[in-house]
Amino acid sequence: MSIKSKLEALIYAAEEPISVDELAALLKDDLRALKTSEAQPAPAEGKQTKEKSEKAELRALLRPILEELTADYAGENHGIEIRQVAGGYRMSTKPEHHDVVREFAKSQKPPVRLSLQALETLAVIAYKQPVTIPEISDIRGVDASGVIGTLIDRKLITTAGRKAVVGRPMLYKTTKDFLLRFGLKDLHELPSVEEFEKLASADEQGELFASRDAAIPDATGVPEVPENGGVEKTEKQDAQQSVASGDGSAVSTQAQSEDGTT
Repeated sequence: MSIKSKLEALIYAAEEPISVDELAALLKDDLRALKTSEAQPAPAEGKQTKEKSEKAELRALLRPILEELTADYAGENHGIEIRQVAGGYRMSTKPEHHDVVREFAKSQKPPVRLSLQALETLAVIAYKQPVTIPEISDIRGVDASGVIGTLIDRKLITTAGRKAVVGRPMLYKTTKDFLLRFGLKDLHELPSVEEFEKLASADEQGELFASRDAAIPDATGVPEVPENGGVEKTEKQDAQQSVASGDGSAVSTQAQSEDGTT
């Protein structure tokens, strides 16, 4: 993998403008290898002087590659450009495309965060599906019926028929949109409990649980039920709760989430 491709990935992934020093530090091994293949023997120097000199050399090696990458994105065949912002570099849409991007942004509903209760319920459904509300409530130790509507509204779960027991309770399972939010190919790629907690953390909820206008079919092709319009209004808190499963295992969800009612 080339230094330029790694540089592109870092700038794309950075939430804030990333500086040349940060980029050089992250790519120091690649830059050192490039330096070794090109550099001439240098005179002996003190430790601090040597460190400063190396940083300057790494920046000098990085800048031409960064300029080349910036020039690549400046071409007409790209709708994105790499800009210098607040002492760093970041990717952004080009000014000539702002109108169409603005219209797209207006068409999107604002993101709605899920409460800790909703995240715990989603975790149980993800690992135990298809599952009924009484089974979810038994695992969590509290009534889960209140958050089911919100998860359906967020298109993260849907119905999966009825269980063949007395009362024929409704079964629930995750949807295709659940897979999209968590970047999974299918349910076989369902992450471990610890990875699920990380994906569902408060820092990433805005992206993972952004509301969509169009209905998306679930992962098994069963149509979704109509939305109930449930919306959670919650406030942030730090909390961690564990959900004990029926066979003694635990499904836990840790998040800085917003608590409220649906």
